[in-house]
Amino acid sequence: MKLQDLEVIVTAPPAPGWGGRYWIFVKVTTDTGVTGIGECYASSLGPTTMTHVIHDVFERHMQGQSPEDIELMFRRAYSSGFTQRPDLTVMGAFSGLEIACWDILGKDRDRPVWALLGGKMNERIRAYSYLYPLEHHDVNNFWGNADQNADSARAALAKGYTAIKFDPAGPYTLRGGHMPAMSDIHQSIAFCSAIREAVGDKADLLFGTHGQFSTAGAIRLGTALERFSPLWFEEPIPPDNIAEMATVARAVTTPIATGERLTTKAEFAEVLRQGAATILQPALGRSGGIWETKKIAAIAEVYNAQMAPHLYAGPVEWAANIHLSVSIPNTLIAETIETPFHDALIKSSIQVDNGFITAPSAPGLGIEFDEALARAHPYEDDGKHLHLQMQEAPCDYQNGNLFLGGAPPKPVN
Repeated sequence: MKLQDLEVIVTAPPAPGWGGRYWIFVKVTTDTGVTGIGECYASSLGPTTMTHVIHDVFERHMQGQSPEDIELMFRRAYSSGFTQRPDLTVMGAFSGLEIACWDILGKDRDRPVWALLGGKMNERIRAYSYLYPLEHHDVNNFWGNADQNADSARAALAKGYTAIKFDPAGPYTLRGGHMPAMSDIHQSIAFCSAIREAVGDKADLLFGTHGQFSTAGAIRLGTALERFSPLWFEEPIPPDNIAEMATVARAVTTPIATGERLTTKAEFAEVLRQGAATILQPALGRSGGIWETKKIAAIAEVYNAQMAPHLYAGPVEWAANIHLSVSIPNTLIAETIETPFHDALIKSSIQVDNGFITAPSAPGLGIEFDEALARAHPYEDDGKHLHLQMQEAPCDYQNGNLFLGGAPPKPVN
């Protein structure tokens, strides 16, 4: 069995669009007719350019190879062009293709992917959700409104979630870390207070940021939030400065989580080595794929750290996250996005039930991917906007120019 053909499908999730502007799916077919679906979490380049990159990686390093040869194909992609270092774009392309290989192998052997990764360690995976607006909320006001977020937290609790994530501390920008204003800190405290009151001790608070603070600013904010005992303080400073993130980790009692913008074991190992985080959040469509992230989890285990796979993408990457999480001993929790479109794209084949996800039992990724539905929602854009968009500079809530992780991003002017 050899990898033979590749199609790239770029899908635009309909409004409200939780999970990004577009999702990049790959369909890989072998010479025996077995097909596998993967997803590339890549936002550094536009989808048209990224499609060319994906084809290049496949044709250069994978086409004609057995889907079993994942280690060899990874080393080819990682090392070619005299690189041999982490590259978000190349690894974003390879990761989705690698996920498709596992889907092929599982289908060919009539076994779920987790069974090929060492077997089932966890029967169920704890899930968490971002706080999104409810039907009666004004989407433009929600992101700065603590009471509405508390409403959403109560709704999540009623669905069985035992952990919820929110990010009230202002936008992330291309400038790197900044000092939070006192109003940012006050807003963050108001959110934590309202949400903690809403859920009591029935759910953990996951305080998200997008790497937007300076070291001193992150410590200032993190210290102010400690009384609410968050489960984590996510990516408190830009991810390119591991040593300074370690400084934050030493200064606050809340566990630091990071990883959605990192790739391969090389970057994650350095986070662990420097003590910058004890909770790792790889996005499997970017981190190197399932096998590479299994290695990341093994390294994390040595450091007594836990895994919490990240999701701001479509349901195929989510399925990969779940199979990895089922197979490793240091799973903490997995992010999930529940929308009708996410569910319809995989025909309800994996679902959250009362806050947990049962290990899939169907072959491969355990999903029935609705290719026709994915193709029926093509991404059409002028090419100016990326999957995630950054602002030029911090700004206030009153101007309405903020970007929070769950809100549709606004373009940089």
